[in-house]
Parts: sequence; structure tokens; C-alpha cells
Amino acid sequence: MTPQPDPEAGAAVKAADRAHVFHSWSAQELIDPLAVAGAEGSYFWDYDGRRYLDFTSGLVYTNIGYQHPKVVAAIQEQAARMTTFAPAFAVEARSEAARLIAGRTPGDLDKIFFTNGGADAVEHALRMARLHTGRPKVLSAYRSYHGGTQQAVNVTGDPRRWASDSGTAGVVHFWAPFLYRSRFYAETEEQECARALEHLETTIAFEGPSTIAAVILETIPGTAGIMPPPPGYLAGVRELCDKYGIVLVLDEVMAGFGRTGTWFAADLYDVVPDLMTFAKGVNSGYVPLGGVAISAEIAATFATRPYPGGLTYSGHPLACAAAVATINVMEEEGVVENAAALGASVVGPGLRELAERHPSVGEVRGTGMFWAVELVRDRETREPLVPYNASGEANAPMAAFAAAAKKAGIWPFVNMNRTHVVPPLNTSEAELKEGLAALDTALSVADAYVR
Repeated sequence: MTPQPDPEAGAAVKAADRAHVFHSWSAQELIDPLAVAGAEGSYFWDYDGRRYLDFTSGLVYTNIGYQHPKVVAAIQEQAARMTTFAPAFAVEARSEAARLIAGRTPGDLDKIFFTNGGADAVEHALRMARLHTGRPKVLSAYRSYHGGTQQAVNVTGDPRRWASDSGTAGVVHFWAPFLYRSRFYAETEEQECARALEHLETTIAFEGPSTIAAVILETIPGTAGIMPPPPGYLAGVRELCDKYGIVLVLDEVMAGFGRTGTWFAADLYDVVPDLMTFAKGVNSGYVPLGGVAISAEIAATFATRPYPGGLTYSGHPLACAAAVATINVMEEEGVVENAAALGASVVGPGLRELAERHPSVGEVRGTGMFWAVELVRDRETREPLVPYNASGEANAPMAAFAAAAKKAGIWPFVNMNRTHVVPPLNTSEAELKEGLAALDTALSVADAYVR
């Protein structure tokens, strides 16, 4: 679709937004949201006709891009047939979505509890773990994000938790491995892995194993920095959970459904959790949907004992029809394979080449279509380009970088001192190279802040 400028319509959309829409994670009078006129594939555009290559996949969820015709048609067909139905009934779209998801989850995660999104998937996974074990505590990592609802934000390990942290929610945080900014004074991935596992086991011991229901981890942390764990770490966590009778919950809300070049990031590490949360890419975000994939053992806990939880829109037919169509499209069009191949041949090498030429790049890391570029003022000291949780003038260098990226034609994912490269999984090689060229331009702006 060719963008058609219509500034008057854009002004009306913007005016209504500013008058009535309350935006998340924002100081309402300090934001200036872009009025979006349309989107297709890997691009979206505004009412002035400016087009942007979306290197954010929305909020890392449009895994098959915008307006895929087969998914749009499936939603339309389902709406004509049955727009909605209560969750207590067996409905074709719901049953088929659950079957397709269970066919791709690792191990025996064959029961699917549907939610409306990722945060409530985490809420229910932790509730299941507590009820299954009869224990109150949950251990979660710093440098993590699990959602904005009360329990999900309390297990989150970044500043978005602070304003809502009750301090008594039965949550204990620990350090997960991240060699580039190691908390364990490690010099190799092997040291980082061993020391992080020792730290976790010590935390379990001092908290009391008999009080801990679950350990929850993003398989590969997303918004917190896309930090693939070192080899052996997740297997080590699995062993610790088995040793102490603790439920392992892997959060795949962002990393799942092809984002890492596999159906789930857990596949990269050959680890099977007891519970796994998902959302976002399950239907490319076309209709809100999330869920918990449940192991046979935990499902058996509720075989004759009611599970005390549910949602009015659990397994909504429109959302499930979109999931069925999305999963089928991903299979038919080789979307997961495309993410793996282009991540390895184009994105990874392209970002590493940029790192060689731009002194503001401290580290590049990732897999598939899931990459982070760490921006620094000094490569030797690894001082971040902006301070942790910077805002206002302190965040000026990252704001300048983002503005330069948009001017160059891409919409960047920026968080703290990083930009994440997370385009739709079916983005073409030519589009990826277009985006990397725009990043090249924007990084020259970041270079100006290097000491």
C-alpha cells in the first residue's frame, strides 16, 4: 500500500488521543505520540506520508508483520461464524489453537490455559506453582520484565517495578548471568555460568527451599537487554529446581513463537520447564491472546481439584482463530526458518560490522530476530551511554540516537542505553539491509557522545 498524505485526518486523530487516551508508562503531558495511518508487512506510516521500517515489531509481537492477508481473513471468517463464546465450552477455534500450540511446546507441556496477554499468563503460572507446591515464595531475576499486573510487576527485575513494589509479595530477586556486566567478577562464560548457579543455590538455601514455589526466568530476557544465557545455565537451573522440588517457569512471552529462530527459546537449550508462559507472537498480536503451557504433573494437581482462576475472555474465538492462522502461516511460509537463517547471515554479521566501525557500540548479542546493541561512552570501562533508568537531559544521547534513526527511516526499539533489533520474522533480506544502513547513520550520532 502506498501511503497517502492526509494531515488534516492525522491532526484529528492526534487531538482525540491527547484529549482522551491515557498512555501506559508515560507522563501524560510530556509525550507526543505519532498518529499512525496504516501498516503493512514490515512497515507503517503516518498521516504525512512518512514511512518507517518497523525494527520493533510493535512491542516485539508482530512476528509475521502487519496485516497478513491469511490471518486477517481468518479473523473475518471467525467473526462471521462466531464472534465470541464463554470459556467453559469447547469451541473449535479454541481447541485447535490449543492443539497447535501444544504440538510445538517442549516436553509434556500439553495443556494450555488461555489468558488475554503475557502479564496475566505470568499471574496464573505463579498461582498454579504456589497451589501445586503449597509454598509461598517466587524467585526471579534482576534485569527481567514479566508484565504490568500486580504479581507480574513484582517479579519484574527492572525499574518499572519500583512504583508498585509491595515488598511483601513473596518475591525474592537474584542475579542471573550476564557476562558483559557480570555481578560475579567472571572473565569467561563458563565462570559466569558456574558462579550464577552457585549464587542461585545459595539464595535458595538462605530463603529456605521449603518456602519456594517457583523460579521464573525469561528464557532469553527481552526488554531488559536480550541476554542469551551461557551454555549450561538453564540446564543447571532445571537441576536445582528438581533438587529442591521447585517449579521452573520459563517466560516466553517475547522470545516465543519463532523470535529466536526456533519455535521457543527453550528449544535452543534443550530445557523443559514445568510451566511456560506465552503471548505476543502466538498470533502476531492481531487480537490479544496469551497463555500458560502446563506440564502433565501440574495439570494432574487440578484433575479433581478445581483450579481457582479464570478470565471472561479466556480463549476468545477471534484471538484463537488468529492464532491458528498465524501458526499455519509460520509453517507454510517457513517463518521460523527465515528468522534463523537471516539472523545468522544478515542481522548478526551486519550488527557486528557496525560495532567495528562505531565506538559507541560496546556489545552486540542475540539470535534469530532478537538482538541488542549495547551503547557506551567508553568501550574500555563499559560506561553506558546514559545512566541506568535515565530520563530528561540525562537521556539526551539516546534520544538523539532515536531521533536520527527515525529520520533515517526506521522506528527503533530503545530502552535505557540499548537499541534492540527485533523486526518481524518474515522481514526480507533487502529490508534488513535497509534497516542496518539506517542504524549505521543513527550510530554516528551516538558516536558523538563517546569519551
